[in-house]
This record gives sequence, C-alpha cells and structure tokens, in this order.
Amino acid sequence: MIRVIPAIDIIDGKVVRLKQGNFDARKNYDETPVEIAKRYEDLGLSYLHLVDLDGARVGRLVNHNILEEIASKTSLNIDFGGGLRTESDIKKAFDCGACQVTVGSVAVRHPKKVRDWITKYSSEKIILGADIKNEHITIAGWQENTSFTIFEFIMNYLPYGIKTVICTDVERDGILQGPSTEIYRKIKNKFPELYLVASGGVKNIKDVINLDEHGINAVIIGKALLENKIKPVELIDFLC
Repeated sequence: MIRVIPAIDIIDGKVVRLKQGNFDARKNYDETPVEIAKRYEDLGLSYLHLVDLDGARVGRLVNHNILEEIASKTSLNIDFGGGLRTESDIKKAFDCGACQVTVGSVAVRHPKKVRDWITKYSSEKIILGADIKNEHITIAGWQENTSFTIFEFIMNYLPYGIKTVICTDVERDGILQGPSTEIYRKIKNKFPELYLVASGGVKNIKDVINLDEHGINAVIIGKALLENKIKPVELIDFLC
C-alpha cells in the first residue's frame, strides 16, 4: 500500500504553497506549521515532509527552529529538506529532530560530499531529492535548470547505496492538476529496487489510488491536504 506523506513548506516561518516553483506566486496559510503538523498527526498520518524554502533559496539552513518545534510537539517521522549544503547543516537538522534529510542541489554540485554523508549517516537517513522540469533536474529552490536527466541523476547514486528518491515535478507542483504518473512509472520500471516517492500535482484521492496501482511506494501531498481536497475519511486505507 502506498504511503501518504503530507508536506509543509515554510517561508518566513509561515506555511506556504508555491505555484510551479515560483516564489512570486505563493499562497500563505493562516495556521502555524505546528498546528498543521498536529492536525495531520491527529488524522493518523505518521510521516511529514518539511521543506525550508528560505533555506533552499539562500543555500543554508534557516528554519531549523520550526523543525525542532514540530519534532518536540508531535511524534511524526520528519523528513527535512531545503538549503542543506554542509555537514553542519545536516548535523543541525538531525539534532533538531529530523529522522531523515533530503539533499538535492548539493547532490548535483558536490556528489562526493553527499556520497560521504550516505556512508556516514546511512542510506536510511539520506534521501535523494530530484526536482524535475521536463525530466531534467532543477536545483537552488527550483530556480536553476541542469543538463542532468532524472535517470542519470539516480544512476549516479545507486552504486553508493541510495535507497529513497523523492521526485517532484515542479511544473505540476501546487496547481492541483494531477501527478506526473507516467514519469514515475518510467522511473520505477528502470529502478524497481528504488523506494520512489512521488511529489507534485495530487488533486484528489483518485490520484493516490492510481499511483498505488502503478507500484509507487509513497506520495507527498501538499495543497490537496491543506485545502481539504482529500477528506480525512478517504485516507483511512492509506494510514501507515
């Protein structure tokens, strides 16, 4: 059964959703990050994808205090990403309560550094973050395109033990028009041993069911949960 992972994105300490990765097209939400995290926990969800968008934009850890607060006030298993570029960033995130961290831009620019982190912290703790546009990797908070395809990116890390990849189709993110199921299917077919987490575009529970039927291991959902497009009763079969 596919795992449902709610997402909370942070800018200036507030919960936001971007539209297709555009920082100038963002929507703010009134609830605090902790209030939303507690609400998800009350629904029976066990995992949380927490993204420091300030950190992603400036290239350093910024919102670690919010991570620490959520970790101390809930029992959610938190995957934290955004702006993690150095060993001290990684250590700080774990010290503040992250169970796992997601590395994206640094995995493109400094692969040896990330390989060393996988060795030191284990592939259970380090997640490869692959944000894509037209199947090519984009970095620096979705502001910079690269020549790497998603397939090349994953292939570069498989020999070093990476097990989990979060793939976000930036052009689907925040617009509630359905996920890029075909891309995820292609990735899963090419790398069947990978724990693949789909992200971006989920609009309703039918999208979740469809991803599950294609063998995708987990799905990150942001706007559809924040705006109650997916009802709590619809999540019952996916609580884990």
